[in-house]
Amino acid sequence: MGRLTLNMLLSFAQFEREVTGERIRDKIAASKRRGIWVGGIVPLGYEVRERKLVIREDEAATVRLIFERYLALGSLPALQRDLRERGILTRLRTLSSGRTIGGVPLTNGPLAHLLRNRVYVGELNHKSASYPGEHAPIVAPALFEAVQEKLTANLNGCRMQRTTSGALLLGRIFDDRGNRMTPSTAKKGGMRYRYYVSSVLAQGRKSDAGSIRRVSASQIEAVVLEALRTAHPDDAGIEERALIHARVDRIVLQASSIDVHPRSDAALMKLAWSPATTVRKREILRSSETDGHQLGIKAEARTVLLRSIALARKWLDEVLGGSTLDQVALREDCSRRHVATTIPLAFLAPELVRAVIDARLPRGINTKRIAEPELEWSRQRELLGLRP
Repeated sequence: MGRLTLNMLLSFAQFEREVTGERIRDKIAASKRRGIWVGGIVPLGYEVRERKLVIREDEAATVRLIFERYLALGSLPALQRDLRERGILTRLRTLSSGRTIGGVPLTNGPLAHLLRNRVYVGELNHKSASYPGEHAPIVAPALFEAVQEKLTANLNGCRMQRTTSGALLLGRIFDDRGNRMTPSTAKKGGMRYRYYVSSVLAQGRKSDAGSIRRVSASQIEAVVLEALRTAHPDDAGIEERALIHARVDRIVLQASSIDVHPRSDAALMKLAWSPATTVRKREILRSSETDGHQLGIKAEARTVLLRSIALARKWLDEVLGGSTLDQVALREDCSRRHVATTIPLAFLAPELVRAVIDARLPRGINTKRIAEPELEWSRQRELLGLRP
């Protein structure tokens, strides 16, 4: 009798909880259908006053900028880099525990959620539907719909690219900081090269990337496949993609090894590996007059030289367009002689211009010494007395 009474009381208590929860959910749904704000995390660009969403102008300007820049740039990674350069961060919030969160750069997930949020066109979201709200919109409907079309097109294109990608390790390869590595390609000399690149690089977060940021896809795939064929000789007839799908759960690139985590309870495969360097060694061009160690060009001289080359190309275009040296000098507030001696720098060999940009010229090379260069590129380095 005691157990029977207890079970009856527990059943009534559970019934009461479920009825109360159902009534609360119905009340929230009815309020949202009427456009009433019922609580939750306040979207960026708004604040709550008297239980209503009110536009916060400083954040609203940021929201409009995010929508406009996404439409102009066309991708979330490019938008993320642009916002980082502008110093735009998430809103600072203080929790009930006293801990402060936020104040960090926006990543792809929060940006996609913000761009999809119909709150910014004056609506309230409830599950898969939205209803006209009591608050004022921040973004014009035309801009919002254009952004939705772009997001959908990019999503479909990304899915198609992932489906047709030849990357065998797609979705299974990570760097040693846990960042997923995504397929990438580059084309040079009519040849297309495949790579796996740490996903945080596209988001402008180089400091968050692992020790291996970029690796040749064909190289890493060959190492993994060879190890799998050796470890599982019975799978010799299985196609490469099917073999990786059946045997590999996760691949982690370390600085000196490849960790292959199997799908079964088999032991971890740790493959010795050394990535090929993709960075070319840069050396300072040396004067043929000196065989010893020579310092690079001073920063001030490099800045002046780069500015002079840029002005030379600009002024040459103006002269070819019909302007005279006197007109250029008058507009630039300098002497005619200065314009005449600077323009020849426009004929500097691209190899030497690149050396100036990379700060690979030796100390002592400056604008005065390069003035009036030879028109023949092969002779310019010779007359300057430079050698690799």
